[in-house]
Amino acid sequence: MTTEFTSSEMMSVTAARALTNDMTCFVGIGLPSEAANLARLTHAPDITLIYESGTLQTKPDVLPLSIGDGELCASALTTVSVPEMFRYWLQGGHISVGFLGTAQIDRYANLNTTLIGDYRNPQVRLPGGGGAPEIATNAKEVFITVKHSKRTFVKDVDFITTVGFGRDGKARDNVPNIGRGPTVVITDLCILKPDAASKELVVTSLHPGVTREQVIEATGWEIRFADTLETTPVPTEQELTVLRALKARTAAHHAGQ
Repeated sequence: MTTEFTSSEMMSVTAARALTNDMTCFVGIGLPSEAANLARLTHAPDITLIYESGTLQTKPDVLPLSIGDGELCASALTTVSVPEMFRYWLQGGHISVGFLGTAQIDRYANLNTTLIGDYRNPQVRLPGGGGAPEIATNAKEVFITVKHSKRTFVKDVDFITTVGFGRDGKARDNVPNIGRGPTVVITDLCILKPDAASKELVVTSLHPGVTREQVIEATGWEIRFADTLETTPVPTEQELTVLRALKARTAAHHAGQ
C-alpha cells in the first residue's frame, strides 16, 4: 500500500533527496530549510548545514522563522560573525551547495526576490536579496525549490536579484572563480535542470500523477521536456513520517505550545 502524500510533501522529500551526507549546505529560510533538515533527519545525518546568521553545523529541532531565530544558534556547533561567514566560508569556496527559494524564477534560472512590476513604481516590494546573490555566485552549485505557478515561473524575471545564467543564458561563461550556478530546480510538479548548451530550464522528471499539460499550464514560457522524461520516485513512509513530525513540532513551537 502506498502512503498518501501531498504535492508539497512530494516537493520537500524530492528536494531533501538532492542533498548528500558529505555536503556543506548554505540554507535559505522556508522551503530550502524544510528540505535540508529533512535530509539531515533521514539519509544525510552528517550533512553540515550553515545559515546566513553565522551558525555552523546547525541542527534545529524545529524549523526557524528567520535567520535570526534563536533555535539556529542554540543548536549549532558554533556561531561565527556574518562577515566571517561570507568572507571565509562562502567566498573561500567552502560551500558545496546553496539551497535557495524565490518569488520569481525565469527560463534561465535567474531569481527575483526584490520587487514585482516596474523598478521605479513596483506593484509589490519583496524582502530583497539577503545573502542569495553571494550564495549563488560563490557556492559550488545551487539548488532551488519553489512552488510551480505562472506567477512564479515567468519568461523573464522583473528584476534579477540573484543571477542564474543571465538574460541570455551566458552570464557565467568564461567568468573565473564562481560556482556552476543552478543545477536543479525542484517544484511541487516536477524537476527541472538547465540545458547543457543553452542553460534554459528543461523538465527532466515529472512527479507521480503529474501530466505534461499541468506543467505547461503552470509555466510562463514555452517549457521544454527532456527526450527521456523520468518519473520522480514517491516518498517513503519514513520520509513522510519524519517530515510530518518536523512540521508538527515547528507549528506547535511557533504557536507557543
